[in-house]
Order: sequence, then structure tokens, then C-alpha cells
Amino acid sequence: MNDWQSWAAIVVFAGTYALIISEKIHRVAAALGGAGLMLAIRATDDESAFYSEHSGIDWNVIFLLMGMMMIVGVLKKTGMFEYLAIWSVKRAKARPFRVMTMLVVITAVASALLDNVTTVLLVAPVTLLVCERLALPVAPFLIAEVLASNIGGTATLVGDPPNIIIASRAGLTFNDFLVHLAPLSALLIVVLIALCRWLFRKSFVYDEDRAAEVMDLEEREAIRDPRLLVQGLIVLTLVVAGFVLHPVLHYEPSVVALLGAGLLIALSTAETGEVLAEVEWPTLAFFAGLFIMIGGLIETGVIGEVSKALADAIGDNELGGSMLMLGASAVLSGIIDNIPYVATMAPITSDLVEAMGGDTNHVMWWALAIGADLGGNATAIGASANVVVLGIAERNRTPISFWQFTKYGLVVTAVTVTISAGYVWLRYFALA
Repeated sequence: MNDWQSWAAIVVFAGTYALIISEKIHRVAAALGGAGLMLAIRATDDESAFYSEHSGIDWNVIFLLMGMMMIVGVLKKTGMFEYLAIWSVKRAKARPFRVMTMLVVITAVASALLDNVTTVLLVAPVTLLVCERLALPVAPFLIAEVLASNIGGTATLVGDPPNIIIASRAGLTFNDFLVHLAPLSALLIVVLIALCRWLFRKSFVYDEDRAAEVMDLEEREAIRDPRLLVQGLIVLTLVVAGFVLHPVLHYEPSVVALLGAGLLIALSTAETGEVLAEVEWPTLAFFAGLFIMIGGLIETGVIGEVSKALADAIGDNELGGSMLMLGASAVLSGIIDNIPYVATMAPITSDLVEAMGGDTNHVMWWALAIGADLGGNATAIGASANVVVLGIAERNRTPISFWQFTKYGLVVTAVTVTISAGYVWLRYFALA
């Protein structure tokens, strides 16, 4: 990594990251500008940026998001989200902390069954309506949910994209993830709820008049188009089934989402233009720019050098290595997005496991998965779900700044990663 392009790529990435953090210019403009500079200095080229499987735009992520945004756009027209908002508030007796707890648990469970991006796309509209009804600040609820989505997604093979990459490389099954990571995920959700009670304590203001108004509402009256709702729920169920059956059907989630979106638009009376207007195009553009920038770091060998240095530091020390893998993965995933990090680190981890004489369920794989999944909570751009929620908040005129998210994300990440380190030591070393 001695050539000028490698150092230039680092400067471009660091400069872009600084602009995103400072919010001096819009994050989409910063990401696309950074991507343009990566292409200009030839840290990557058009073929690598747009067509490469490992170092370019991840079109599976882009089209998964677009397909699910279109499905959510159709469901919005049915009144389903208003129904769920009123239902959840009434079940929680309109008490703000109870409402947040309910939404956090729902998000975590759904993220284990779906991917975390799909979950926040479905839960965020409900949250916006709940907060509007109860006159509550939106940001704490959305932040709590995205943190829950990344923790809940840790539990299963399909819950978070890095898990799919790890499972493919290591030969792990859906049940392997359930056995090894679901207990930890459940524990961390309880911890998250406790942290939310402390972190967002000033937001839990109970408005008795607002609460009484919501408690008097009849949620069924919110449904505006029952026929479209049934059609939407059937298609959504089929899409979810397609996600879960990925190991059997071998259809990428993006293909499933686009098929579902196309089917729902064809069945419904919704105008295609109106549905496309619901797509968060700035968010998709931000992802494209971010992927190209990270691709530049991969093409110039920067990420490879960091990963190899980590591998050299680990050697054949399983306990120290697993702790280093867990901590380093959490830090790096918070900075460069956990999907490209895991894609780069997976083959190196495979060599480490082989050198240690480990089997498929080796602790190093679980340390990588836990660190990458939980590290995604550290910053506003650490995981795909974070970026999506920030885009939704901005579109609904309740913007969440980079630092507003990150100051909570860093606390939650530090606590959950520390607890996870204890879990790894206890399960794989102390009780082994």
C-alpha cells in the first residue's frame, strides 16, 4: 500500500467522512462527490464501480431497498400504518416508555425474521404517526428502533446482510445462528430497553389530553382500502417467505423484493408514478456513492491491508484473537459500513479458522458476526438501516443529525459489545 492512489483514496474517504459528520453539505452530495473523486484518481474505475461483485455498488442492496420502499408506498395508501399506530398506543395505555418498549421489541423480532432494513421501512411510518398523535419527539423513537433492528438482526442468518456473507463462507446454517447468537440477541434487547429508559428519559412526557384522544379512537376506522390491504399483506407475506427460504430457493432478496413490488402494483389500483414517488431516492444515491468510495479502498488494497494486519495480530491465539476480532470488527464496521467490511474479512477469517484447526462453528466466525452487526450501531452510517431511517426522518421534516444519532449509538455499541465479549468468553472458553 505504498502507491499514491492508496493514500489518495484514504484522503478522499476521510475528507468525505468529515463532511458527512460536519453536515456542512448534504450527506448525499458528499458521498457522490467522494465517489466522483475516487473515479477521478482512478482508485477504482467504471467497470469495478458498477459491475464488480466485491468492490462496486452492491445492487442487491439498492434494489432490495427500492422494492421494499415501493411495497411500503402501496401499503401506506391502505391506512394500515395508522391502524397499527393506534393499536400499539392503546395496548401501551399511551404511556411513552411503554410505547417505545413495544416498538423496540416488535422491531427486534421482525428484524430477526426479515432483514433489518425491511423492518425499519415498515416500522418507521407507524412510529411517525404514534409520535404525532402523542406529541412526542420523533428522533428518540426512530433511533431506538434502528438500534433494536441491528441487535435483533444479529440473531439469525437472514437478519443482517453480513450474516449471509459469513454463512456462505463458513458453511453455517440458519439453526447455527439461532443456537449461537439468538440468546445473546435476546439479552441485548433487554439491555437496550434499560438503556433507552435512561438515554431518552427526557422524551417520555405524558400528555393526558392527547392520550385520552387516542384511547377513544377506533383503529378499524383508519383502514381506507380493505381490498388493497389484503392484497398488500398477501404480497408482503410472500416476500417474507422468499427471504426466509433464500437457502432453498436461491433467489436474492433484491429479486424477491422487486417481484413483490411489481406484483403488488399490477394487482392494485395504485398509480405507478405515485408509488415511485414514495421511494427514498436520495438514500439510494447515498448508498451508491458510499459503495463506490469503499470500493476504491478495496481496489487500492487499503481495507485488505487493515484486515491482514488484524489477522497477523491474532495469530493462533483463540481467546485474544476472538476478543480482538470482536472489538476491531465493531470499530471498523461503524466507520466503513459492515457489509463491505465483512465481505473483505470473511476469507481472511476462513484462513484463520483453518490455521487454528477449527470447525465450522469456530468462535472466530461468531466474533466477526457479533462485532460487525453490533458495530453497525456505532455511527449514523454504520449500517444500512441507519441510513434508511435518517432518510425517512429527513423526508418527514424531522431530520436526525449525524451526531444526534451517533452520540446514542456509541453508548449502546460500547455496552452491547462489552457484554458480548463476556458472552463469547463464557460460552466458548470458560464453559467449553
